[in-house]
Amino acid sequence: MQRGYRGIKYTLFICCYIFWVISAALIAVGIYAKIAKEKDVVDTLTVDPALLLIVVGSVTFLITFLGCFGALRNATCLLKTFLGILMSVLVLQIGAGVGGFLFTDVVMERTEKLMMKAIIDYREDQDLENAIDFIQKKFQCCGVENYKDWSQNVYFKCSDTNPSLEACGVPFSCCVRLMNQTVLNTMCGYGKQQREEHLAKQSIFTTGCLQKIIWWAKNNLLLVAGLTASLLLLEVLMICLAAAQICWIKKVQQQKTEQATRNKWQRKDSYWYPAFAKFDEE
Repeated sequence: MQRGYRGIKYTLFICCYIFWVISAALIAVGIYAKIAKEKDVVDTLTVDPALLLIVVGSVTFLITFLGCFGALRNATCLLKTFLGILMSVLVLQIGAGVGGFLFTDVVMERTEKLMMKAIIDYREDQDLENAIDFIQKKFQCCGVENYKDWSQNVYFKCSDTNPSLEACGVPFSCCVRLMNQTVLNTMCGYGKQQREEHLAKQSIFTTGCLQKIIWWAKNNLLLVAGLTASLLLLEVLMICLAAAQICWIKKVQQQKTEQATRNKWQRKDSYWYPAFAKFDEE
């Protein structure tokens, strides 16, 4: 019986500890990226990857710390708080998934606006710029709907009054990488917005990233579903372990209370002589 309790306790501790270490690493990376930036950069949660890492890491760090310390010290108060927060997060995740399925058009519209906002702030934040470049290289895409979305950015705006050297261009991450190319041509996207799609397609990706990401998600539906299900199952596992440890602690406390009550009455009974006791003097 004691082995089962220890198994529950240390399994919960190890699960929380792993996420605790990961969240601490996220916070460290986010703080380092934030310090390394310039002073006048974008400081918005939706378009600042460094700030997003710090916030997500801090929330996860706090939640998993409650689980770690509560499991290790058998603190029912911390375990109950951890259990309540984790159940709330699980309900919100399930609600977000159901809402996203029922209101797909609204979600897609909001996602498109968010991605367009990121394009507008492309040169304002180094981390955001690197993130967009990575996505465009990874999914072989350019812009949100198509390559001409880059005209929304002040540096790439296709206008006769735009003094930028990158006017009517696209970032180098939109360019098609030639075979055996060893030197990266950062000017390969210059002037590509002025070309028609069938001509621009020869040197840059013209399909938007939103469409490519949707295609990737559909083609890798089993992978996405598997990762999502694994995360939810892990959360359910930690919820069950926390609930089991709380029940076990309460059971032990109840047994101790009952034992203390029995000992108390036994001590009281010892004050009285048994009935019909013999008091013969020697």
